[in-house]
Amino acid sequence: MRFRRITNHSLQAVAEASLIAMLVVGLMAGSAFAGRGGGRTTVAGTIALAPLAYDANADGLPNYGDRATFTLSGTTEKPWVELDCYQNGSLVYLDRRGFFDGSLTGEVFNLGTTGAWQSGAADCTAWVVKYTRKGWSKGGSTTFHVGA
Repeated sequence: MRFRRITNHSLQAVAEASLIAMLVVGLMAGSAFAGRGGGRTTVAGTIALAPLAYDANADGLPNYGDRATFTLSGTTEKPWVELDCYQNGSLVYLDRRGFFDGSLTGEVFNLGTTGAWQSGAADCTAWVVKYTRKGWSKGGSTTFHVGA
C-alpha cells in the first residue's frame, strides 16, 4: 500500500473547500430564517417634525434651545425615535425616545444644550427605530435644519 505525502497545497485546497461549504450552508440558513424573524428586522412607519413643544423665539422653526417632537404613522409596535444632529460633519447630539404608551423617556427632544452640542446651528435626522436582539434597526426618516 502506498501513502501519499500531504503537501501544503493539498491542505490549503481542503481548507478552501471547507470554507466555501460553510459559507454556502450559512447563506442557505440565513435565507431560511429570514422569513421567520431570523433575518434583519424591517422597521415600518413614517416620521415628520411636529409643531415645536417649546419655541423660544416663537418663529415656528427649530432653533438651538427649542424642544422638538415628532408625529409617527404606520409604525411597528413600540416604536422609538432616534435624533442625530451634526455640526460640520461631527455628531454633536444623539438621543432616543420611546413613542409608545408606557415609555419612561417622554417624546420631547431638547435641541442642543447637552453633550457636544453647546451652541449654534446643526443639521438633524430623526429616524423611526426599533430595538431588536441584533441592536437598533432604522426605518423611515426626516431631516431638518436647526438654526442658531
